[in-house]
Amino acid sequence: MMKKQEGEVRSLVFKLRLNRVEKSKLQELQKRSTEKDLSSYIRKVSLKEPVIIKCRDQSADDLLMCLLQLNKELNGLGNNFNQAVKKLHILDKIPEFRIWIQHHQSLQQTLITKTEEIRLFMHQFSQLWLQK
Repeated sequence: MMKKQEGEVRSLVFKLRLNRVEKSKLQELQKRSTEKDLSSYIRKVSLKEPVIIKCRDQSADDLLMCLLQLNKELNGLGNNFNQAVKKLHILDKIPEFRIWIQHHQSLQQTLITKTEEIRLFMHQFSQLWLQK
């Protein structure tokens, strides 16, 4: 394990007295930043070092959560639909079911194509948004 150099070790303590409101405000500011703990946030602000602030669009976050839930539901529906079609193919020997299956195969293909388009769009959107 590599030891820290003398300048990197933080052995000195600086006491700062705050009231509850001030502490809460500092904690809120730290949570909106990329700093992992309050002491590193206060250190950077005190030394006038740059602090990166997270900036998220709440409406886009909400949209992303809805799209992720929709994606999950679409996957489940697609799986259920495919299982039902596989079971129907077992009944292919009965003429009434054969006609029904042939009639609905185009509907199945359209559903699968559209579901895949939606899934791809949601994946692209989530990847784009998560990069921000």
